[in-house]
Amino acid sequence: MSLSREQMLIEMGLGPIWRVRGQESLNQVCEKPVVEIVTKPASQPSDKPAPLTANVSVDGLDWPDLSKQVAECRACTLCQQRKQAVLGVGDRQADWLFVGEGPGAEEDVQGEPFVGQAGKLLDNMLAALDLKRDNKVYIANAVKCRPPGNRTPEAAEMAACRPYLER
Repeated sequence: MSLSREQMLIEMGLGPIWRVRGQESLNQVCEKPVVEIVTKPASQPSDKPAPLTANVSVDGLDWPDLSKQVAECRACTLCQQRKQAVLGVGDRQADWLFVGEGPGAEEDVQGEPFVGQAGKLLDNMLAALDLKRDNKVYIANAVKCRPPGNRTPEAAEMAACRPYLER
């Protein structure tokens, strides 16, 4: 399934809504659930192995525990070929959140989102706004593990990572 950028933002619950920190949660703002996960009935064979964990709970986790849980996550099949999970980088009390689709090959190696050419472009765009990665800005991805061949993450993969992004 291939989603447009706008559909992906809506699936992640990130658009087209602008809100000030402290206002009601995204699910209260949206008229319908942001993500719906459809699973196959148990009688149908699957071409992918079942996830090793499900129902990720991150409520109340501090940053070190959240980082550890992301590193150990097995909620979808993307974890099977990652070098490392990529949580995010920047100011943890940021005013701005930038969300990419998923880590690429270089991000998978370095453990940081938006490195390489895309990172240089983002850094230049931030500089034009008098912003920096580590000052008022946090950068993350919709999924924390690299999709094979840098493909667009699937809705179920984004849903599996959503609690991490929201936290």
